[in-house]
Amino acid sequence: MARKRKAFSKLPSSHEEYHPDKKAKRLFEAILKLKTTEEAAKFFRDLLTIGEIEEFSNRWQMAKLLSKGYSYSEVAEKVGASTTTVARVAHWLFSGCGGYKLILERFKRRKK
Repeated sequence: MARKRKAFSKLPSSHEEYHPDKKAKRLFEAILKLKTTEEAAKFFRDLLTIGEIEEFSNRWQMAKLLSKGYSYSEVAEKVGASTTTVARVAHWLFSGCGGYKLILERFKRRKK
């Protein structure tokens, strides 16, 4: 059974408001044009290395597990990451800009 995570109350919020430049905005606009997972797979494979895709996939998996209440050590074991990396993802999940939470909530609503 999953154990609940410890509160992040002692960690300062380290996120700064992000203002993407024109190049980054164009990238985000391109991503919004993708319509299927197949299109996304093709686009991201051209854009990123396989290692980068795997790293991003692992971070997303960590965020999903952490949001379900799994402990850092459980997440690290399931994903094959260090607890330091899990803690970094947890910080952004619970104290970041809200991107992880936004998408997690959309997936949750879609399942209802």
